[in-house]
Amino acid sequence: MLLAVLPLVLTVMTIAAPSDSSDCLAAARFLRGEQQMVAVIDRDTIDDWRTQTKVVGCRITAAGATTLTMQQAAVRMYERVRAAGWTRTPDPRDAPTEASLRFRWEQSDCLFNFTPQALLGTRSEGRVNGALVLKDGESRYQVLVLCMPAMPAKPRPDRLQVRTTALAARRWPQSGG
Repeated sequence: MLLAVLPLVLTVMTIAAPSDSSDCLAAARFLRGEQQMVAVIDRDTIDDWRTQTKVVGCRITAAGATTLTMQQAAVRMYERVRAAGWTRTPDPRDAPTEASLRFRWEQSDCLFNFTPQALLGTRSEGRVNGALVLKDGESRYQVLVLCMPAMPAKPRPDRLQVRTTALAARRWPQSGG
């Protein structure tokens, strides 16, 4: 059975990346190599909170297997991301309670999102899940990575100044006359 599925797995793992998805190559290499996941790269358009524009980017849809709990598997994956040399983006604005963290590799910023089940219903998700063969005692998990060109952090106002100004405006409203 495994020998019959192996060519399919290798095909999915070696699918060429779309021409404008170079920002995803390092993340896909990490997921396939370090995490032993089946991964597919697709072009994507990403809403960039830094510029308030849509940016050409790419996404990686990946499926993996683990014998760990989902929380342990997520922690291990992010520890491996850091150990592989990825660094946190200068202004990450990620969602750690949702297991989504932003990392930078050279000139690419990528949001890694770990989930215990398939959520997207996309063709790529179906392909990677169809190619992943679970062994006894293993559970499937998903990783979605959204990558785009690295950009500098958006300047933020000093939080103390913002709070002080807001407090002053409430206490001492300007008279209108």
